[in-house]
Amino acid sequence: MRFSTALAIWLCSSAVTALPTDHPFAAFLHPQHHWHAHTTIEFPNSTTFVNATERWNTNDPPTFAVAVSPARGQDVATAVKIARAINIPFLGTGGRHSSASTLGTLDQGLSIDLSKLNSVKVDAEAGTLTIGGGTRFGQIVEPVYEAGYQMPIGSCACPGMVGATIGGGVGRWQGLDGLIIDSLLSVRLVTADGRLIHVSADSHPDLFWAIRGAAANFGIITSATYKLSPQTNNGQLLNADFILPAASNGTYFDLLQSLEDNMPAELAVIAIVEANTTTGEAQILTNWAYFGSEEKGRELVAPILDLNPIATNISVLAYNTIIPNALFKLGVTVCEPVHVKGYGVNYRNLSSSTYQTVFQRLNDFYATYPDGRGSSIELEIFARQAVQAVAPDATAYPWRDTRGYVGISFGWNTTETEQAGDAMANVIRSDFVATSGYDDLAVYVSYAHGDESREQMYGSNVPRLVQLKKKWDPDDVFRFYHDLATDRAGAPVRV
Repeated sequence: MRFSTALAIWLCSSAVTALPTDHPFAAFLHPQHHWHAHTTIEFPNSTTFVNATERWNTNDPPTFAVAVSPARGQDVATAVKIARAINIPFLGTGGRHSSASTLGTLDQGLSIDLSKLNSVKVDAEAGTLTIGGGTRFGQIVEPVYEAGYQMPIGSCACPGMVGATIGGGVGRWQGLDGLIIDSLLSVRLVTADGRLIHVSADSHPDLFWAIRGAAANFGIITSATYKLSPQTNNGQLLNADFILPAASNGTYFDLLQSLEDNMPAELAVIAIVEANTTTGEAQILTNWAYFGSEEKGRELVAPILDLNPIATNISVLAYNTIIPNALFKLGVTVCEPVHVKGYGVNYRNLSSSTYQTVFQRLNDFYATYPDGRGSSIELEIFARQAVQAVAPDATAYPWRDTRGYVGISFGWNTTETEQAGDAMANVIRSDFVATSGYDDLAVYVSYAHGDESREQMYGSNVPRLVQLKKKWDPDDVFRFYHDLATDRAGAPVRV
């Protein structure tokens, strides 16, 4: 259902004490709920509603009939209780950065917008960080750095930190500090029945295991506490950015493959195959981040300087400046809205021949479909020493032997290019799977498209997760983000 701007203003007016009892959303404004003074309730056709629901990727988004922006955790619990009582589907949202196609199955539901829960507190003495459920990566790096610490973070400023955490939390620091879930100490979580509970290794340990890899299926996290790590190399790193021409791709990909058995824990590499905006040809945008001495870092990137880079930027950065500066400042500019379809693949093996094949496929795609030149492929190769130091069954994250992650993004302006991009994405995904070192598609759930089976996202942990889903969410109300109760290989599976 839709509401006019006038109705939105009327509903949200402080003078309103109630709606007609037969109104579908009268329950949200009942005085008994005692909403926090800064909690807001918004309806379509208002600017505040748009701000509470707008997503980074506009492709196949969920749609909402009402948005609640809670100012405290208890109001999240209240919103869930009301939604359950009036039988309206709902979704908790933080940075709203996921490209998962499954989110589009939510139609005219309730958005529980966590953006007001954006507190950041560093306890320097305890070595911990506590954040609200809507806090973004860009908000935590400065206070963590100033307190003399570091922790694993993502590559961009704008994604919600909790949302990135719960799928596992991969990133540049994982060779030294593990996945982000490996730093997670506890959360405050709203359950399917509207309770706000403390979850940790000592409080509901079964749920704590599940949320570290599959939390979107189990509740809405209103706050999270992480352990911090001492700064490596006094918080300094060598950051090296390059743009390489098409002719260098084979030699560069050979260099990446040489890292398979020789990846220092201090090194992280990101390579993006994209279109050159002038020539339309494929090129490689790449970043090497080394969390050790400048001398050793320059030694590692020296072979890239022999590949005739189109552009080069090598500098020493601090922990608190890498997001806005790495990859020629891509970590900030990528926060602009996009309209793409995303796919992912994990790989244990590094394969130069596969990367060269994919490079040529994308180059041909750019030539045939000029309006698809916003498409790209990102290769992430992150060290895994600290990731593998954690027992494989310690968390619900199933891919601790992964060496790297592929992010495939296809954009389009015409139906013809959209169809060609869908076909190309599936071909490229199959190329990566064939040499990944896994028997089947394995994908980091945060990079999953939505057509994967549960096993392809959650691995061998599916049976245990399904049993916990039955315990904590038997009605499957948390079902819109890679649902454990639906096997994409077949019909819905009721847990």
